[in-house]
Amino acid sequence: MSPPETTERAGGEPDHVPGVGPAIDRERGVTVRPFPSSRRLVTAAVRAGRRIVPMHGLFDVDITTARRLLAEGDPPLSLTAFVVASVGRAAAIHPQVHAYRDWRGRLVEHRHVDVQTLIEVPTSQGPFGLVHVVRDADVRGVAEISAELRAVKTDAAATTTGRLLTTVAPSLGRIPGLYRAMYAAMSRSRRVHLATGTVQVTAIGMFADGGGFAIAPPTLASLVVVVGGLSKRPRAVGDRIVVRDVLDLTVTIDHNVVDGAPATRFGADLRQLLHTAAVLTPTPPG
Repeated sequence: MSPPETTERAGGEPDHVPGVGPAIDRERGVTVRPFPSSRRLVTAAVRAGRRIVPMHGLFDVDITTARRLLAEGDPPLSLTAFVVASVGRAAAIHPQVHAYRDWRGRLVEHRHVDVQTLIEVPTSQGPFGLVHVVRDADVRGVAEISAELRAVKTDAAATTTGRLLTTVAPSLGRIPGLYRAMYAAMSRSRRVHLATGTVQVTAIGMFADGGGFAIAPPTLASLVVVVGGLSKRPRAVGDRIVVRDVLDLTVTIDHNVVDGAPATRFGADLRQLLHTAAVLTPTPPG
């Protein structure tokens, strides 16, 4: 492979190589900008998550079957929607993994699974990860969830959170400490958890190329699943070694309300659902 082309400055010094790094003759100094109100939402949510004692589990799963079925859709179905639906099914089997404590210290378990997921949308302050709540993710199909996520991506203002982000949030973000107090009050509220969900699926690694794990800071959600990198790796299938599509996942559960054994059982069922692509396969009539 030939080396990349460079241009020479006077004295033989190489100039900037496009796509490699900043220009050598860049102007030194700093840029000072107002802190975006949208970021205040994020930092307040992270502070509220400090009450959680995070227990992390990192594992990879073969999703070759799932990727083939997703690609067969017209239009192709969303990998994030597939993960959301699978996490919803597994969380419904193990409701304790997304439980939380209310103001009286009682343990609250939902009989349904609402999943928060982050969708990058443009704002006047730059791209922002909008929190969108997928209702009843434990009983909905991947095609329906895919269509919903695409609609939010296309028009964030069509959702309640999208409208609040562009109208109310910029003004409220200027009030010092408001978001922090708001999230502190929300952390144990049943009404808030019914509105915002108890599970979060964050597709951080899907913006990168190759495998890798990511650990997101805890927020108000009791259960967080971070989608890491996707890569092709050799796997043992029977007596053969074949190349498969492998997805890295990180599961974070609040150790305040869940012990290791239930968390492990949840992880095992989630792995099985993802590996078999059960949410993409029609259930035969009983």
